[in-house]
Amino acid sequence: MSTLFIKGKHLTTSQRIKIEKGLSDLASFASISRSIGKHPSTISKEVKKHRFFPPRSHPDSLLPCSHKSRCRQRFLCDKKDCTKLCKSCYDPSKEADCRLLCPDYSPKICPSLTHAPYVCNGCHKVKRCLLQHAFYSAQQADQDYHSLLVESRVGINQEPVDIALLDDLISPLLLKGQSLAHIYAHHGHQIPCSRRTLYNYIDKGIFTARNIDLRRKVRYKLKPRKQPTRVSLCAKEFRINRTYDDFTAFLKTHPTTSVVEMDTVVGGHHNSHQVFLTLFFRNCSLMLIFLLKEKSQDYVHQVFHKLSQQLGAEIFHTLFPIILTDNGTEFQDPQRLEFDKDGNRLTHIYYCHPNSSWQKGMIEKNHEYIRYVIPKGASLDCFTQADATLLMNHINSEARDSLNGHSPFKLSLLLLNNKLHKTLGLVEISPDDVQLHPTLLK
Repeated sequence: MSTLFIKGKHLTTSQRIKIEKGLSDLASFASISRSIGKHPSTISKEVKKHRFFPPRSHPDSLLPCSHKSRCRQRFLCDKKDCTKLCKSCYDPSKEADCRLLCPDYSPKICPSLTHAPYVCNGCHKVKRCLLQHAFYSAQQADQDYHSLLVESRVGINQEPVDIALLDDLISPLLLKGQSLAHIYAHHGHQIPCSRRTLYNYIDKGIFTARNIDLRRKVRYKLKPRKQPTRVSLCAKEFRINRTYDDFTAFLKTHPTTSVVEMDTVVGGHHNSHQVFLTLFFRNCSLMLIFLLKEKSQDYVHQVFHKLSQQLGAEIFHTLFPIILTDNGTEFQDPQRLEFDKDGNRLTHIYYCHPNSSWQKGMIEKNHEYIRYVIPKGASLDCFTQADATLLMNHINSEARDSLNGHSPFKLSLLLLNNKLHKTLGLVEISPDDVQLHPTLLK
């Protein structure tokens, strides 16, 4: 019957006590392993790693030579006419000691230290033995283990040269606004430590980049709670058969249908008229950004009309079968958005519940990338559609943990009609050139 050994767990204090007792009882590693549920090799490694060598009672006295029994060495000393084997002068009380003269002298080591059990625990000869001793103590082994555990988590476990090379690689990319996820996706083979270790190095000030250069290291300001909507939107005509409940019901009957989330990003309340219209593909995390002269239904409709004209009604419907958005006034004319001028259906528009932006949380979170480049409160009036396209390409070229280290752009090439990329000028930015920092649009 095979024994079940527990893997992946460190030895406990009680297990170390059982090891010490087993050694004292002259038990084999196999029997000890069965008593604590560990492999015999684990016991062997534990004993060899944590055994200690106490000082000898007579440290100045030389140990017996390992070659004594077979030694035939003569004439090591200066005595004339000496015909004895030099090992016969082994007694230190004599004038000459072969151990001091012989170049082949090698101290004898007890076989118990070179082979299992590797210690003198339980040996009945230990009191009269003149050789070097070794013992295993559960208490000392446990102390050594915990000390090593603490030390391994303290300090910098890298050579100065390696730290400098890491800094030259990591810091310039972080200063461009890149995330560690993106850096690891493209340079992971060059980085000899974990992402957690890099965060520690940055926190300790080892790198040129500082905590302020990390996106989420600095605490965000708490947002004031939104006031509840005074006039209920539930009864508004534009929401009839287009509520979030209708949306979820539709997905239950059409689970494979692609969903696109839509929203607007505004600038400062008093310094900006232009806004960004954003469209986010859930299946690949690709985000489109369009610059609107103002936040109005007419300008949103212009984007839809232009896209349907450039892509064709069929491709448009394939790319945007369902659009989920909020109840903003710029989206409250669904008929104009759902149909072209010939009455052909382009898409289906659905609306989140009032004050429930979390229902389209993916696009809300993706807006963070825009804010890395254009902070909240900054005016959007100085930007052009070319700027919006450049920003869009940099955002879509950043590798994401949520996409297993791939970028939205690469996934979109596989999942979306590529006519979209050609029409909107979607291109991939080289990984090291991705820049999500205010300097991108300056």
